[in-house]
This record gives sequence, C-alpha cells and structure tokens, in this order.
Amino acid sequence: MAGEFPVFISPMDVGFEGNTGRYRHADTVEDLAAILLSSKCDWSNVPSFHRALVSTLEALEFYADAASARAAFVVAAHEAGLQVLPDDAADVRKVG
Repeated sequence: MAGEFPVFISPMDVGFEGNTGRYRHADTVEDLAAILLSSKCDWSNVPSFHRALVSTLEALEFYADAASARAAFVVAAHEAGLQVLPDDAADVRKVG
C-alpha cells in the first residue's frame, strides 16, 4: 500500500515569496507532493507541473525513481520562479 514507508530524496529547501527567507523543507517524495498540491505557489502557468506531479505520484505508488521525481520537481519549481537549495546554491553565492 502506498504511503506505508517514506520514499526519501536528496534533501532540499524550496524558497517562496522571493528572497524573504521563507523556505519549505523536503526530505521525501511525500513532501514534494505536498508542495505541489499546496496553495503556496500558483502552478497554473508552469508547463512541467503535471510531469512533476505524475513523477511524484509514481514514486509514491511504486517506491521507485525518487531521483527522477525530485528532478522533475526542480524543473517545475524553476519554471515557477522558485529557488531550490542546495541545487541553486552556486547562483545564490554569485548574487551575494
């Protein structure tokens, strides 16, 4: 049954509301799905949103390919203008 065991990913922090320091932490595919389904971000104009959502749901259902689900999430997050750490850490250092 899906959801019995967490499906872990490489940890990340997703930044919301510009550079105000509001981040949501994700350690599992469940965390990614929760972010995708939350109202914190408007995903309506993000072309890769559905691919990210399908990838996370497949990883939850089949306990497989968590890295692909994470990668699809990062693509969607970037299209939505969100910062993803540590993935974007090099860009943050360049700005600072």
